[in-house]
Amino acid sequence: MYRTHTCGELNISYAGQKVTLCGWVQKSRDLGGMTFVDLRDRYGLTQLVFNMETNKELCEQARKLGREYVIQASGEVMERSNKNLKMPTGEIEIVVSDLKILNSSELPPFTIEEETDGGDELRMKYRYLDLRRAPVKNNIILRHRVAQEVRKYMDSIGFVEVETPVLIKSTPEGARDFVVPSRMQPGTFYALPQSPQTLKQLLMVAGFDRYFQIVKCFRDEDLRADRQPEFTQIDCEMSFVEREDILNTFEGLAKQLFRSVKNIEFSEPFQRLAYSDAMKFYGSDKPDLRFGMRFGEMTDLVKGHGFSIFDSAEYVGAICAEGCAEYTRKQIDELTEFVRRPQIGASGMIYARVNSDGSVKSSVDKFYSPEDLQKWADLMNAKPGDLILVLAGVKKKTLSALSELRLEMGNRLGLRKSDVYVPLWVVDFPLVEWDEEEKRFFAMHHPFTSPVPEDLKLMESDPGKVRANAYDLVINGVEIGGGSIRIHDATIQKLMFKVLGFTPEEAEEQFGFLLNAFKYGAPPHGGVAFGFDRWVAMFGGQDSIRDFIAFPKNNSGRDVMLDTPSHISEKQLKELQITTGQKK
Repeated sequence: MYRTHTCGELNISYAGQKVTLCGWVQKSRDLGGMTFVDLRDRYGLTQLVFNMETNKELCEQARKLGREYVIQASGEVMERSNKNLKMPTGEIEIVVSDLKILNSSELPPFTIEEETDGGDELRMKYRYLDLRRAPVKNNIILRHRVAQEVRKYMDSIGFVEVETPVLIKSTPEGARDFVVPSRMQPGTFYALPQSPQTLKQLLMVAGFDRYFQIVKCFRDEDLRADRQPEFTQIDCEMSFVEREDILNTFEGLAKQLFRSVKNIEFSEPFQRLAYSDAMKFYGSDKPDLRFGMRFGEMTDLVKGHGFSIFDSAEYVGAICAEGCAEYTRKQIDELTEFVRRPQIGASGMIYARVNSDGSVKSSVDKFYSPEDLQKWADLMNAKPGDLILVLAGVKKKTLSALSELRLEMGNRLGLRKSDVYVPLWVVDFPLVEWDEEEKRFFAMHHPFTSPVPEDLKLMESDPGKVRANAYDLVINGVEIGGGSIRIHDATIQKLMFKVLGFTPEEAEEQFGFLLNAFKYGAPPHGGVAFGFDRWVAMFGGQDSIRDFIAFPKNNSGRDVMLDTPSHISEKQLKELQITTGQKK
């Protein structure tokens, strides 16, 4: 072995021992007759000491070490005179008696320290260097820990980990597929799985009643902080279960992860919230419940007073910001500009202050009497010192804008605390939603989601009112995962395809393998898939999943380190019988 110990394990109890360490030179400091070198490996940092008086040749050799040189250093562990109690090895140092350079290094393109001077693209290009930095390295180790805890829990309750294929059939499941051409079957293509959905259902037909997998999935969609073109799911399925069985089982997984990773105990069941209530009170199917500020609908209350914006609106809604009545005109204008941003799309904002004496002052006073405005305050449970913020317009768009305004106020008031977690299950989603452009229904989740049993009678007469036997786990405004009870009856599955506009021939072509399997005794089953990257990022206290993935893509879907996607040779294209249409 090149080393006897790592750079993170030595402490005062090792004083007097002879040790050998290996690692990378973090930095070097020459202080006259002494040279200090910080040596780093995956486990931590240890200070090396070279003394010009006792070993001039060795000290001069140490002074030639550059950043990121790989070295082996042997010497005696000594107690430090100037201890650094902020680091595990801060009470000791190694007085080096032998030094070997294992490999030199060019000067890295950015500083490899906790706070770096490297921009995102530069660090992505040299990701293998970025991974040496403690924060990024710790993110990857956290990812490992979470994966191990998932496997331990799932194994403890009888789940079997089964690997499903990566080259599968392209099926319409929402996002675009990444496709792979087949050389052996020219003109045909595999797809990379958006999810092992149909495969895990087939495992239920096969009798594996408790399946899970930590699995790569692929979606060709526009990227954002919590999306990557390839991502990882905790994919799970169970047989002979109802919705409550699924929720209790995977609530148990969530609680175990919080307990083991964050040392947080949830003794009470997670909240349950119907989709309709989530939209009504928060304007979102993934509400952040770390704070209140529920919506109040004012539509009927404000119409008929001659204020055209309200009179013409399909929906008028408000939030009440506690203690914000003292907001200045500038702050109000900032909020108005916020909701007018193109990505939010509100036309403007009305406000009303509840003064210290209980009177209500509004930006539309000339249309509403003091008694009218008092009704606003009563509806919103507003107290003296509170500020009521009102938006109006088309219902769906206004609910969404009001949701963004609520989150913005939560941020401004410090209500979205990073060390507070409020999990909930959102349930009873619509089974299908109407697409006005294509004039047909699309599955809200996917085509294999079962309707709530009591709504089955509406499948043909009024499919838009059918609730899905589906559920999402939402934590702090982030959808961590979701799933459903599946359709296991071929007749209902064919009816679902019919509602979605598939002809029998199209359904057979796309999903014949699944429909055929259902003929051989498919059990009642359901499952859930969690965004593994999102779990880890949440535990790491960040919104972006990118720094919790060893080799991620940038926002354009490029790996700038590998310089991919890239062109392939003409020879490969000919073998695949593909013409790109690009000029040579």
